[in-house]
Amino acid sequence: MALDPDLVRAQYAAMVPMVATLGIEFAHLDAETCTMVLPDAAPYRNHVGGPHAGAMWTLAESASGALVFVNFGDRMADVTPFPVEATIRFLKVAMGPVTATATLGAEAASAIATLESGKRPEFPVEIELSTGEGVDRLVTGSMTVTWTLKLIRR
Repeated sequence: MALDPDLVRAQYAAMVPMVATLGIEFAHLDAETCTMVLPDAAPYRNHVGGPHAGAMWTLAESASGALVFVNFGDRMADVTPFPVEATIRFLKVAMGPVTATATLGAEAASAIATLESGKRPEFPVEIELSTGEGVDRLVTGSMTVTWTLKLIRR
């Protein structure tokens, strides 16, 4: 693992101020999975009383970014991570707090191998959006963020 997940958790709101702006909090973070929660707050609601699509997009992208920092944070002197593309699907109307669960598997090792060969990697992070817990859990959307690690030219 490149960076200690506890370090990323502690520093993430400072690195990504929008996380603090929206009150997004970590529920879980390790090298393979990041779970973050967007609270139910009136300023972030849309015309039907659920969370605004932009707030959910930010939640999902933030969860994927935390995984990028955990997996590649030790390489930040040599690379800068950037999202290249993001595709989001809204499957059901979300109401209340929203949870984003991002996953990154073998793509991390593949990205490191590509980077070490001198090329710029691109790799997907998959995110599931949901509301509720247990039997009340409802998958409300999904997102894929394709990330790259851009080499810093000196």
